[in-house]
Amino acid sequence: MGGRGVRASISAFASLALAGAGLGIGCTGATADTLEWALVQAYQNNPSLNAQRAALRATDENVPQALSGYRPKLSITGLGGANYTNSTAQFPLATGGPLSTIQYAEQFVSRSVGATGTYTLFNGFQTANRTRQAESQVEGARETLRVTEQQVLLDAATAYMNLLRDQAILELNRRNVEVLTEQLKQTRDRFNVGEVTRTDVAQAESRLAAGRSALLGAQSNYVTSQANYRRVIGVDPGRLAPGTPVDRLSPGNLPRAIAQGQAQSPSVLAAAYGVDIALLAVKISEGALYPNLTLTASASQGTNIAYENLRQTAASLVGQLTVPIFQGGAEYSTIRQSKETLGQQRLNLDVNRDQARATVVQSWGQLDAAKAQIEATTAQVNAAEIALNGVREEARVGQRTTLDVLNAQQELVNARVALVTAQHDRVVASYTLLAAVGSLSMPRLGLNVVVYDPMVHYQQVRDAWVGVRNPDGR
Repeated sequence: MGGRGVRASISAFASLALAGAGLGIGCTGATADTLEWALVQAYQNNPSLNAQRAALRATDENVPQALSGYRPKLSITGLGGANYTNSTAQFPLATGGPLSTIQYAEQFVSRSVGATGTYTLFNGFQTANRTRQAESQVEGARETLRVTEQQVLLDAATAYMNLLRDQAILELNRRNVEVLTEQLKQTRDRFNVGEVTRTDVAQAESRLAAGRSALLGAQSNYVTSQANYRRVIGVDPGRLAPGTPVDRLSPGNLPRAIAQGQAQSPSVLAAAYGVDIALLAVKISEGALYPNLTLTASASQGTNIAYENLRQTAASLVGQLTVPIFQGGAEYSTIRQSKETLGQQRLNLDVNRDQARATVVQSWGQLDAAKAQIEATTAQVNAAEIALNGVREEARVGQRTTLDVLNAQQELVNARVALVTAQHDRVVASYTLLAAVGSLSMPRLGLNVVVYDPMVHYQQVRDAWVGVRNPDGR
């Protein structure tokens, strides 16, 4: 292959790679996988996300557990078995006379059955506060699920673009080796006819060895990206289509992005619910100082066979009021402890707001930098292509050395790799910013997928009084 043919092949590939298209090495499918398709696969199959959904469903059960404090507690007891008694008594027959002994033995069978019901009328508002706390725990767990969901979608977008980038860089390095191989062949031919020196041949050989080393490194990066793609998205990569940035879905300016990030970031909202949970924990602890009023109803029926099937029936309805005076001081320590935890959660909320602001600013800066880098590296590629063509023509008439040609070739490869990397960074930064403002979700992206609704399972278990089978709400 001549120098012009090699340059043409690299230029043709560069136009494809720089557009973000993947070549799908080893894939024969006609339809390319898209970034949106990969996000749907990760949303449905990622084990970390599914595990967090299961954790949320477990947290849902806190609400019916708290609501059980409003409901009566019923129990049934049954007794049955043989009974044996042996009694001995001594008493005098007359004053000062000898003692007489009487022994009495009895054996009989008895059985009884009873029922007891207990209902709490007042417990210092602890049941109401526990219910509100459980509901806040559910809301906080939903925001934690959003954190995981955003991270999984961001990881999926990053893994997709990493594989696309490494695939393009691998092909750029492979074509670069082909060009350097042809360059070395031409240099040796010119050396054989006396046009160049042995130094020129050594320089071409050195540059080819460096190109092969870079190719091996690119192959390693590509294999690593394939494995990471499989881990995050859950399926093996196929032929990849270009990725599209989503910064159009983010706020139009930095102040709005910061405000939205601090208000809607799931990490901030989860921390806010943490404050509510801690505040209700203080109220629950203070409830231990209030009186406790319960109502107990019981009924029982027993049979004694020894006394001609003697039946005994009993029933009672008792109210019990307990006023705590002093219980060793543990309840006061618990209250103080809960207040310290509340203060910690409030500080944690401030930390999350500051972190959300920093993440938005950082993501915004990365996106702006990526946009500028695309413009700069595009100009760099165009200039490097012109420079390489000029150096090659000048080398033919003896105005440039072989080293000049090799350097120009390497600068062009570096520029194309930089442009591929900048376009990768542009897409990833747009997804990072969308996650930073709390909007990286399937409905926001507008993808065609069944969105997981946490309310389905919550409504199935909230008012369930009995049952041990898990509902099918997912």
